[in-house]
Amino acid sequence: VRTMLKDHKVYITDWKNARMVPLSEGEFHLDDYVNYVQDFIRYLQQQYGNCHVMSVCQPTVPVLAAVSLMASRGETTPLTMTMMGGPIDARRTPTAVNNLAVQRSFEWFENNVIYRVPDNYPGAGRRVYPGFLQYSGFVAMNPDRHANSHYDYFKNLVKGDDASVEQHRKFYDEYNAVLDMPAEYYLDTIKTVFQDFALVNGTWMVRNPQGQEELVRPQDIKTTALLTVEGELDDISGAGQTRAAHDLCTGIPSARREHYDVVGAGHYGIFSGRRWREQAYPRIRDFILSHNAAPKTARRQERAAAA
Repeated sequence: VRTMLKDHKVYITDWKNARMVPLSEGEFHLDDYVNYVQDFIRYLQQQYGNCHVMSVCQPTVPVLAAVSLMASRGETTPLTMTMMGGPIDARRTPTAVNNLAVQRSFEWFENNVIYRVPDNYPGAGRRVYPGFLQYSGFVAMNPDRHANSHYDYFKNLVKGDDASVEQHRKFYDEYNAVLDMPAEYYLDTIKTVFQDFALVNGTWMVRNPQGQEELVRPQDIKTTALLTVEGELDDISGAGQTRAAHDLCTGIPSARREHYDVVGAGHYGIFSGRRWREQAYPRIRDFILSHNAAPKTARRQERAAAA
């Protein structure tokens, strides 16, 4: 965010920790996420005429669905979509995350990783995928790397290397900041994204706020430019998973689609740290700038519709 503020007005979708949301507020499903993203986009369009949307990791899937549904309805879609390190097609180069979702049944996840919020929180009784389980899963993927990192942190404390100590603290302050996730959203995502592959199979039906089901059709996006970004060493969203968006968004002309691999970057490196600042961000900034207006064909279509 700090990097992008140099060149952009930045708006962030902000989600509350599920443990802090009372049961009276109802459930929160993947469909709700898709619908809220559309609300965010429409709000910025009302303020500025249009906007650019960026999604990092898991939100790439609901963001693509949101823009697809807007396009299918004939609504104005964002000028650009930037999708970074997300499981658009989780079948490609499967990682440990993907393999777990395929090897275990839907019922296994429901019975083994879902817990109720305890009584000392506003969301008491709500079913959630707890943050401590997410954190344990992340650490378990690379235990040696984390152990070495903490050992280096201790040595730097002893040496008085304040710069390295602060860098370690900043990274782990964010890495450790995991929220409890609504059980409905988590389980919907497991089934839709990692087991049924509904987006790439063309079978994903999203329930809109009016209660009607709509088919997600990325091929209906015509005027939004698409940039996908992947990290060479990403062990959460494997190579090709995000790039798969290009195979789905066939309605976007090839001249308005780009892909970028961040050499030497892992999952976090594509949106945080030196490689983000020096490699990924300049490419994203230039892409947004080059598509900072609707294509001429879209403007002609809008004028014809107005007439």
